[in-house]
Amino acid sequence: LTVVMSLDFKNIIANINPSLANHLNVQSKSISNETLASLTSEVNSLKQLKQQRLERLQDLGSSLIDLWNLMDMPMEEQLRFNHVTSLVSSSIDEITRQGSLAIHIVEQAEVEVDRLNALKTSKLRELIFKRQNQLEEIYRNVHMDVDSETARQILIQLMESGSDLSNLLSSMDDQVVKAKEQASSRKEVLDKVEKWKHASQEESWLDEYEKDDNRYSAGKGVHINLKRAEKARILVSKIPSLVENLTAKIKAWEKERGMPFLYHKAPLLHTLEEYIISRQEKQEEKRRSREQKRLQDQFAAEQETIYGSKSAKKPLGNANTVPGTPNSRRMSTPSGRYGASIGKEKRGSGHVGAVIPVNYVSLAKDDQKCG
Repeated sequence: LTVVMSLDFKNIIANINPSLANHLNVQSKSISNETLASLTSEVNSLKQLKQQRLERLQDLGSSLIDLWNLMDMPMEEQLRFNHVTSLVSSSIDEITRQGSLAIHIVEQAEVEVDRLNALKTSKLRELIFKRQNQLEEIYRNVHMDVDSETARQILIQLMESGSDLSNLLSSMDDQVVKAKEQASSRKEVLDKVEKWKHASQEESWLDEYEKDDNRYSAGKGVHINLKRAEKARILVSKIPSLVENLTAKIKAWEKERGMPFLYHKAPLLHTLEEYIISRQEKQEEKRRSREQKRLQDQFAAEQETIYGSKSAKKPLGNANTVPGTPNSRRMSTPSGRYGASIGKEKRGSGHVGAVIPVNYVSLAKDDQKCG
């Protein structure tokens, strides 16, 4: 008993009978009935003290564990009092280690409990806001709406009104558990949402890519874009089935929970329906655009067939070209063929525009000769 509680054995014995304390004294020891009764009484007192100290350390150990768990204390600090918390589930007969129930052990545990209680208020406030951050992170990861500012204002009001911080922290822990469960229930739907969004993005990229007339031109990254376009076409072909499967999952989730599946504050099913309508309109617009281009190409080909050969045989000059231009000197006119001789006569006669025919016969001169 004295070893476990670090008590002075000699002093205890000396208080009962001084002669018993001096084992070097050869004087005979008194073993009277009175001495035996005193020893028995002391043993019983020590047993009671051992029980009291064990119960006290068990209470302190339980308080330490609760405070550690409440305040998320690091393991290093907890290990410092492992010799105390290890007694929590021990029976009186199991306590045999030297000094395990010493008074200084009890005092150290009491000081630590008092210290943690003093830190409890500020630490609990810190932990409550830490749980709020955890909640917001969970909601954000599964695309759920949360009014962070309002939630924090409510927490501050509860703290300032004197609410039990331990109960408030416990309530926050419950909210975190429920949020994790809700996030887990949304995971399957959200996985399909990500596949749908990726396919939609690739479809938009492919539309822009196919509008580029120079997409096949040699250049840096052309082969990369060609491979991406090939994969995008395969992915785009799967969009109808992706949308169908996603719609079925959303409806099943909503039926099971009796509430709409919200995604960024909006019902996801409604967003999906709008996407389907918008995609159909875009596909119809692309179909009309292709049809219009086909008709334009067909018309151009017909025009080429009708007018292409005539325009190829069209003479370079024009008979009505104004005289004096380079083409007028090459026209198939009498003046053009015989311009050298006739031109001189033309300038000499002084009659502008008079042209002498090639088969002209000077009848006037012959008549004069005959006369």
